[in-house]
Amino acid sequence: QVQLQESGPGLVKPSQTLSLTCTVSGMSITANWDYWTWIRQPPGKGLEWMGTIATSGCTYYSPSLKSRTSIFRDTSSNQITLQLRSVTPEDTAVYYCARSTKLLLGVTEAARYEDWGQGTQVTDST
Repeated sequence: QVQLQESGPGLVKPSQTLSLTCTVSGMSITANWDYWTWIRQPPGKGLEWMGTIATSGCTYYSPSLKSRTSIFRDTSSNQITLQLRSVTPEDTAVYYCARSTKLLLGVTEAARYEDWGQGTQVTDST
């Protein structure tokens, strides 16, 4: 059974860099042709697609977040990392990681993904 578990600091100060980790269990992140995606949901708002990294290492980012976002993979730890620079209060959200077998640019519909984490809350400490 594949499981995705997000983790992070919970609180972050304005202008700092947020770093979140998605730990994958039940399979290797390089085993298949998969895509590992970060999606977030601000309070009272809809889901926002942030970016994805393919098994090949290729990355794709939301145009609105591309200048501040980086997604990495650590194959030795079987983890996917999201970095979001220059955090503002608008970055307060629940952050999710998800796995798909197809490239789903901009897609936030959970049913389109094979696996979805429980999410981790990130709050701006202002």
